[in-house]
Amino acid sequence: MACLPITPNTTSTLPHCIPQTTTNTPNSYKFHFNQISSLCKDGQIRNAVLSLAEMESKNFHTGPDIYGELLQGCVYQRALPLGLQIHAQIIKRGKPFTTNEYIDTKLVILYAKCGVGEVANRIFRGLGKKNVFSWAAIIGMQARSCCCEEALLSYVEMQENGLLPDNFVVPNALKACGVLGWVGFGKGIHGYVAKMNGFDGCVFVASSLVDMYGKCGVLEDAERVFDGMIEKNNISWNSMIVAYAQNGMNKEAISLFRKMRFEGIEPTPVTLSGYFSACANLEAIMEGRQGHGLVVLGGMELNNVLGSSIMNFYSKVGLVEETELVFRKMVMKDVVTWNLIISSYVQFGQIDKALEMCHWMREEKLRFDSVTLSSLLTAAADTRDIGFGMKGHSYCIKNNFDCDVVVLSGIIDMYAKCGKMDYARKVFSRVIKKDIVLWNTMLAAFAEHGLSGEALRLFFQMQLESIPPNVLSWNSVILSFFRNGQVIEAQNMFSEMYSSGVKHNVITWTTLISGLAQNGLGYEAIQVFRQMQVEGVEPNSLSITSALSACINMALLKYGRAIHGYVMRHDMSLCLYITTSIMDMYAKCGALNNTKFVFNMCSTKEMPLYNTMISAYARHGQAIEALALFKQMEKEGIVPDHITLTSVLSACCHGRLVREGLEVFKYMISELQMKPSKEHLGCLIKLLANDGQLDEAVRILLTIPSDPDAHILGSLLAACGQNHDIELAGYIAKWLLKLEPNNSGNYVALSNVYASVGKWDKVSNIRGLMKEKGLRKIPGCSWIEVGQELHVFIASDKSHAETEEIYMILHLLGFDMHYAKYAPYSTEPTPASFNIRS
Repeated sequence: MACLPITPNTTSTLPHCIPQTTTNTPNSYKFHFNQISSLCKDGQIRNAVLSLAEMESKNFHTGPDIYGELLQGCVYQRALPLGLQIHAQIIKRGKPFTTNEYIDTKLVILYAKCGVGEVANRIFRGLGKKNVFSWAAIIGMQARSCCCEEALLSYVEMQENGLLPDNFVVPNALKACGVLGWVGFGKGIHGYVAKMNGFDGCVFVASSLVDMYGKCGVLEDAERVFDGMIEKNNISWNSMIVAYAQNGMNKEAISLFRKMRFEGIEPTPVTLSGYFSACANLEAIMEGRQGHGLVVLGGMELNNVLGSSIMNFYSKVGLVEETELVFRKMVMKDVVTWNLIISSYVQFGQIDKALEMCHWMREEKLRFDSVTLSSLLTAAADTRDIGFGMKGHSYCIKNNFDCDVVVLSGIIDMYAKCGKMDYARKVFSRVIKKDIVLWNTMLAAFAEHGLSGEALRLFFQMQLESIPPNVLSWNSVILSFFRNGQVIEAQNMFSEMYSSGVKHNVITWTTLISGLAQNGLGYEAIQVFRQMQVEGVEPNSLSITSALSACINMALLKYGRAIHGYVMRHDMSLCLYITTSIMDMYAKCGALNNTKFVFNMCSTKEMPLYNTMISAYARHGQAIEALALFKQMEKEGIVPDHITLTSVLSACCHGRLVREGLEVFKYMISELQMKPSKEHLGCLIKLLANDGQLDEAVRILLTIPSDPDAHILGSLLAACGQNHDIELAGYIAKWLLKLEPNNSGNYVALSNVYASVGKWDKVSNIRGLMKEKGLRKIPGCSWIEVGQELHVFIASDKSHAETEEIYMILHLLGFDMHYAKYAPYSTEPTPASFNIRS
């Protein structure tokens, strides 16, 4: 081990003038001690060592207290190499230095603070007498190193040795309780704090209590401690804001942040990290942007923690460009930062950019970890690229990631989504020690494919292997039943889950609501949404959008308005996803004015809001309004995406605005340099076909890289009928019937084309073919909601329980209209007024 030079360099100029005397008087010793102590506190530890060397060169007697000060200076600067040299000098000096309690305590503190746990523990255990400071150092080191159980054992042992924990020990013990979730132990420490007089008004102890209760999920106690604090500093506010954010109380976190600002407390990077987390969870774009503004105005450095928090916020609210901008402004980027940008690109389908970032990451000499690989496997799963996924699997095996639970889950999910369930099963079966995460991943794979039988078998198998299913396991089985159309079985599983002692969480309720809505049971889905709130479970954004989809499927405008009211009362309108879903519900339920009202009420209008409003205009045939909003969006500096252009082109189709539609298409290619998607080309084909330009429509149809869908072909077939093009209709029909051989609507559409030109023999042949295949025309259907009951009517239907009364009223209405000289099927009423009896 290298030792400190005893003789300083004579050419060096010391920062402080040392008296040229060799007299070792108490006053001169005190002067030198104070000088060295001051240098250490000012961070000038090397100058302090030089002062010591000069003292010794002039035969000054130096005691253990000076070496203790030097060690403390190394603690301040975390200067471990220099501390090692000072320790070597102490050993060379021998007794009484090596047996001095003060020096031994400082050595324990040095090694503990610098993370050299083995040495710190060895010195600590060798101490003849342990004091509060050495115990504080060891317990603090254990808490920081995540050896939390050892930290709490040391806390107990310290008291058994007759020493009382102080305001340095208590916060570390509380930190250990928070990490372990040992709220009982934490309450015991809280009791100790309350009994002892020395902790009154100690902001650090109180903040640690708030943090501990927050991490243990006991928010009431956290609030009680926070509200009872006489003095609050940044740490106190941070602890409470983070506690709210970690426990899903995002609105409370944002509200407390505002209160903190109102009281003049400047936020720190830690405060803002908790705030951004809450904004991300609520999808509160405006509030998050304001937080980013505070970071910029405050000149805060975008370090790994703060920068990653802002990136996470922008990624969760779907603003990928802003995520990328923050990433590029960060000077230092760790693996977590790289993983965030890669996962953002993957999440929003920008796979090429994700792969580019992976190459860039490798150029920066950073290795992929399990999170990076998980993102790449997700990319393969989302794009259904089995080749890329298998390459990722191979990389995992070569680099010993094939035993990592996160990576294995990603591999199973990738194979399942690529339709290779056999491969997913093989990967799963080869794992010797399966934890609950892997079992749930396999269950989710079966659920996604609607393989309810296999999901149920796996659900029982995991219990036979002593793995008790958790709430995620039950949720997957319920989903598998719904995906397979087994509604009753799914509902039974939901009931059995409760009787088995597993509490329904928000995802369970959301799965039930969504499953019922997707299986045509919209009214039942709304009832479950109500029951969920009665049970005390607060709906999240997905629960609300699932309930809104139920309203859309059944045109339940009344319930849609009620859900909108719930959102307003609970301040959930900050969530962009919810707002766009409400707008979509109103548009699809025929209430376009309500859609416009919600849109106009939004102070900050992001692209998804514009997309939803333009789509609503298109659906209602208001093409001029859709184009006007599209131009307004451009003026606001918002670059349209694929969804925007699909909606605008669709509006042009509905409004038969051929010239405007072609201009939009040209703008998309030439100015935005956007490659037309299948949806864009489909809109263009329908636009041209409706205008009678069938040849041009067919030419574009043949340029589509993949096979066109039935919707495009159906539109083209209908246009053939309008333009009496029998030859093209026959060509399109062959294509369409090959794509959907059992869709009766396609046969009816072709029959109508032939009927329009009087080809009745062809019409008869098609009807005969339908009869031969056992296909029937799907009758028209309408429904009306009376009270809480939905009444469905089919053309010529007489199955309703009150059929006689319904037809009697219809006949009476007919008579009234007849005597009022109003033709029931005329588009124009006669001048005579009519009076319909109630």
